[in-house]
Amino acid sequence: MDALCEKFSKLGIENAPGQEKAQKERKIDLRGEIIEGKAVDFSHGDVDAFEPLPGSLDCFINGYKKGGKQAYTEYRGSLEVRKDVAEKISRFTGTNINPEENIILTPGTQGALFLAMGSMIGTDDKVAIVEPDYFANRKLVEFFGGKVIPVELNYKKYTDRAGIDLEDLEEKFKGGVSLFIFSNPNNPLGVIYSAEEIAGISSLAKRYHVSLIVDELYSRQIFDNRQYTHLCAMPELPDQVITIIGPSKTESLSGFRLGTAFGNKDIILRMEKLQAIVSLRTAGYCQAVYQVWFNEPEGYMQNRIKAHQEIRDGLFGKFTNAGYYVRKTEAGSYLFVELPELEIPMKDFTAVLRKLAGVTVTPGEEFGPQFTRHFRINFSQDREAAFAAADRIIDIVKRYVR
Repeated sequence: MDALCEKFSKLGIENAPGQEKAQKERKIDLRGEIIEGKAVDFSHGDVDAFEPLPGSLDCFINGYKKGGKQAYTEYRGSLEVRKDVAEKISRFTGTNINPEENIILTPGTQGALFLAMGSMIGTDDKVAIVEPDYFANRKLVEFFGGKVIPVELNYKKYTDRAGIDLEDLEEKFKGGVSLFIFSNPNNPLGVIYSAEEIAGISSLAKRYHVSLIVDELYSRQIFDNRQYTHLCAMPELPDQVITIIGPSKTESLSGFRLGTAFGNKDIILRMEKLQAIVSLRTAGYCQAVYQVWFNEPEGYMQNRIKAHQEIRDGLFGKFTNAGYYVRKTEAGSYLFVELPELEIPMKDFTAVLRKLAGVTVTPGEEFGPQFTRHFRINFSQDREAAFAAADRIIDIVKRYVR
């Protein structure tokens, strides 16, 4: 029982996106001054500021009207929907996805990650994860009984690549790693792996028979005309590769819980079997909403990227002018901010931010134990509210700098 309690204690949810109780507009006390301010939850994007794709509600209603046929699909999802999604993702990634064998629809990309890792990790398997990277990776590896092998991302060293050390990665692979997991673009940094880095990862994984899971959730929201390389399109790939992507973030469809995973057909089959005893399927009526994905109105993506880039630039300027280290986001909607040394731990600082400034951020230690002076924000927010919240963060930091 103690071991079981310890296992679940590592799945702390207090810093997970959306876990904070909703904070409404409030009077905020800063240095004894009472000011009016809009509370901002930077732990996730604001779908009120950036609304779901046009037509998504109509698709949902149409799915509902189909009744049982839509409600009770195959566990891996409606074949009709899978054909549509596979064709669109194949075109986007430059691959050829068989809709009957190589793709599964999942309850969000979080569901895809759980199913993929549950299908590929055995007890005591060595699993390499990047640090910093998505906060659930370490938790899920440990939950499934694997051993975490950290791979440091030297993101401060470069501006034209993510910063993975391929020689270090090769040593980890030689040491018996069976699975490597990473996000591209990286969460929380928003950096993109270069074509050379992706080719190197693919080649090493094939050479040492290492399986791969790559999370490409933000691969559509690219800034500054950066080049993006899909690992699944590499000519040299290991046998077991799973790519995860979905419309939750860039398309603001998170409320529908839609994700996909595609790749090795045997792993996809395992994922379907696991989904059958976890959630059965992606919610049937919601599956109809996949129709709007990649079918946005003309100019939608360009306008969205432009709006997010303007918010990124404003926040980046505020934090760097305050003396904090931030690498400029290349894709997605995250900034990973490194503060000067504070008098209090980051956990306490984030609590102070919520109480005094009405601002919620995600502590850096969620993305790696060494990131004790960092926090992550999702800048998919109302622009002016985000800028005002950043000013309040900077004010609070001044009180606690050593």
